[in-house]
Amino acid sequence: MFWRSISLWAIVLLVPAIAMANVYKHVEHKHWSKKYDRHFRKNTKHYFGVGFDWHWFKAQGIAESGLNPNAKSAVGAIGIMQIMPETYNEILKQKKNLGEINNPRWNIAAAIFYNRQLYKRWEKRNITPKERLKFTFASYNAGFTRILKARNKAKKAHPDNLEAISRWKNIASYAPPATRHYVRRINDLVAIRSHK
Repeated sequence: MFWRSISLWAIVLLVPAIAMANVYKHVEHKHWSKKYDRHFRKNTKHYFGVGFDWHWFKAQGIAESGLNPNAKSAVGAIGIMQIMPETYNEILKQKKNLGEINNPRWNIAAAIFYNRQLYKRWEKRNITPKERLKFTFASYNAGFTRILKARNKAKKAHPDNLEAISRWKNIASYAPPATRHYVRRINDLVAIRSHK
């Protein structure tokens, strides 16, 4: 009985630790492939400018699919960046030179282009650059309208504090739990680089 309860506790403690192991591997860790780095670099420079840190979008690719170019979600999202085919078709109307959605090069390019569109939408709502990226990733994950609704709920809770509704941490509790986890995961993948 004693050994059986020790074994049960070992399982209870080890399974979550094993499952969470990849969470703590920073974006530059050797665990993550460098195969697609050139696409993340090139498209970040093209859509966000020379000084923008491309690792944010690689971290997003890790959060989306673990950088798996063959990933396909239960709802039909495709590739490294888990783009929905409908979204990709909308992007193609503006970026006609993109190739197939399941090609990593185009999947990454389309996702970073789409991130830029979301980023601009939050810029128009006076979100600071530091916070804007968090709002962008949340919108990529849950949809712009859903995050805007979350912000409006926060605004009702803090009617006299415009700064409160301009910070992701104050909006997050109104967003879906999966989205909160998603934004935190991306942030952690980039933030822990300094602790490698």
